[in-house]
Amino acid sequence: MDLRIFTEPQQGADYDTLLSVARATEELGFDAFFRSDHYLSMGAADGLPGPTDAWITLAGLARETKRIRLGTLMTAGTFRLPGVLAIQVAQVDQMSGGRIELGLGAGWFEEEHKAYGIPFPKEKFGRLEEQLEIVTGLWGTEVGKHFSYEGAYYQLTNSPALPKPAQSRVPVLIGGHGASRTPRLAARYADEFNIPFASIEDSERQFGRVRAAAAAHGRAPDDLVYSNALVVCVGKDDAEVARRAAAIGRDVAELKANGLAGSPAEVVDKLGRYAAIGSSRAYLQVLDLEDLDHLELISARVRSQLD
Repeated sequence: MDLRIFTEPQQGADYDTLLSVARATEELGFDAFFRSDHYLSMGAADGLPGPTDAWITLAGLARETKRIRLGTLMTAGTFRLPGVLAIQVAQVDQMSGGRIELGLGAGWFEEEHKAYGIPFPKEKFGRLEEQLEIVTGLWGTEVGKHFSYEGAYYQLTNSPALPKPAQSRVPVLIGGHGASRTPRLAARYADEFNIPFASIEDSERQFGRVRAAAAAHGRAPDDLVYSNALVVCVGKDDAEVARRAAAIGRDVAELKANGLAGSPAEVVDKLGRYAAIGSSRAYLQVLDLEDLDHLELISARVRSQLD
């Protein structure tokens, strides 16, 4: 199982902190560094020193890392026009030498839109579908040809569809818990389907829906990667687990029930149960970005057993 580090910088992290985590991610052998796309902290966090932009962050990391994949869980479709997003992602992919992946979602956190004057449309899913068609259509247009699109929400006329990413296809991630429209969208556009913060049972059910939708769309269900995003809290002993849980304001029992928490052996066992229902990749949501010893422990005692 691939292990990727997943951060939530809106809770409080500047670029230098994210760079330290990304460098540790690379040095410790993890597969990728991903980040959320939010402009407002959640819960009790003060969010200091303030938000960082996902794609500006990834552009910087593209030049300061060499191996790891870089991406978003998930870019908010409400934040960016699809033509502009296609340009941004293609440029950052070039800057990274072809290591970028695009997780794209509809956007959901209304308060951050109010806080920064970003429109929050009522119909977001239809917009997301058009965004996916436009972004992938722009990238897939042959050089020298033009791309036009006439949708309910977006219209493009004679776009040169440039620049192109370094990769022949930037992997697209779609995720969520929706029972019908989300699997259908994943079947049409996704290279990977991700379900965030879900139990083994709920994950298995949702993976089944996506696999069925892929087959109905004429794709082999195994063409997609199936993955989970889960909060992580690992310790060498109970006291260290409790200390790390307290640092992120969470209860150990709750973390063990809903995330990946406990000893390395406990976490390896739970990841094995996710793997058994078809998950081949885990995004480890690391909430204390100052605790690089946590990453070292996960690499030495968890990742090493899953290679």
